[in-house]
Amino acid sequence: MSFVLGVALFALGIGISIALHEAGHMYTAKAFGMKVRRYFIGFGPTLFSFRRGETEYGLKAIPAGGFCDIVGMTALDELPDPADRKRAFYRFATWKRVVVLSAGSLTHFALGIVIVYTMAVSTGLPNLAPPPAVVSEVSQCISTAPDGSCAPGDPAPARDAGLRAGDRILAVEGTAVADFDELTAATQPRSGATEFLVERGGRQQTLTVDVAQVPVSALGGTGDERVGALGIRTEVGPRTLEYGPVDAVGETVSFTGTMFANTWEGLKQFPQKVPLLFDRIAGEDRVDTPISVVGASVLGGDAVELEAWFFFLYLLAALNLFVGVFNLLPLLPLDGGHIAVNLYERARNGVRRLRGRAAGPPVDYTRLLPLTYAVMLVFIGISALTITADIVNPIRFGQ
Repeated sequence: MSFVLGVALFALGIGISIALHEAGHMYTAKAFGMKVRRYFIGFGPTLFSFRRGETEYGLKAIPAGGFCDIVGMTALDELPDPADRKRAFYRFATWKRVVVLSAGSLTHFALGIVIVYTMAVSTGLPNLAPPPAVVSEVSQCISTAPDGSCAPGDPAPARDAGLRAGDRILAVEGTAVADFDELTAATQPRSGATEFLVERGGRQQTLTVDVAQVPVSALGGTGDERVGALGIRTEVGPRTLEYGPVDAVGETVSFTGTMFANTWEGLKQFPQKVPLLFDRIAGEDRVDTPISVVGASVLGGDAVELEAWFFFLYLLAALNLFVGVFNLLPLLPLDGGHIAVNLYERARNGVRRLRGRAAGPPVDYTRLLPLTYAVMLVFIGISALTITADIVNPIRFGQ
């Protein structure tokens, strides 16, 4: 029951995000004096609607987005009423149009920041700091057995070299390491006798470790790739870190910045990850592949079932930041595509002005329809592929 509740809550969170996105467009447009004819959540048949002033508000049957209908958004919008022509979107200054078009993404960013701050003062922010390069336990062997038991011949590099619990590893073959992640990166490519600079009891000494190449599966990973390993464990810090109302402000800015950077990196790698979905649909492990809102909702349900509310909120914040950034890509029919068109008009008219010519007409969107349809088909195809993977082979949290 808690899983179903979590899925429903996450879906509700997505719906609220969509509603606020469209509200961002609507309220900025109204603030500048543009006419907003309709504000709807969903597509398809209308479930209910009401009119307040000049705007019709309502809910449609297919919960796959929403729209805000502003008069004169494109040249395809016929405006027989002279009063509408005066308040048409295209008649306003470029900066006002860009603000209206950006408002949806800016709303996502604001919502993401609010969620991150809420996490900081309640559930805590995920602890992203890597563990220190300090040995907490030396394994008796690096076991490849399913039950983790040692067998004759299993390597024990750290034990044989004399590493002890409490040792801090400072360098690998002369390369300094600041934390356990750097230690792992420096060790995995190596094999055989390797010098490790170790601090023990306040004194430094060098130990020669016979680094063993073992299957990554022996270290808890997946696949048959072989990597260098020592056979040690380190203390992992707390999963989350909580902050007071004042300290949470700075931590929110820092953590949100990290999330933005990760979002951008994820977008750059997105095209090369899409083909992996075919293998995942066939049954391979879902590792580092795109997910849809269906998959995100499943993860949200898992988080609630495990009472991991920090992950539920983190996922919702990450989704808002991703949608906000993605929506600003300069591709029609995304808002970023409309922004690009309006900036092009501004630049074109600037050049015409320098040549002593009048401003040109608004861009004819009918000429851009083939490109728009092509982008939409790609988006629909990727969405269908991702949703299929999330149904037949979903990523699960805590499993």
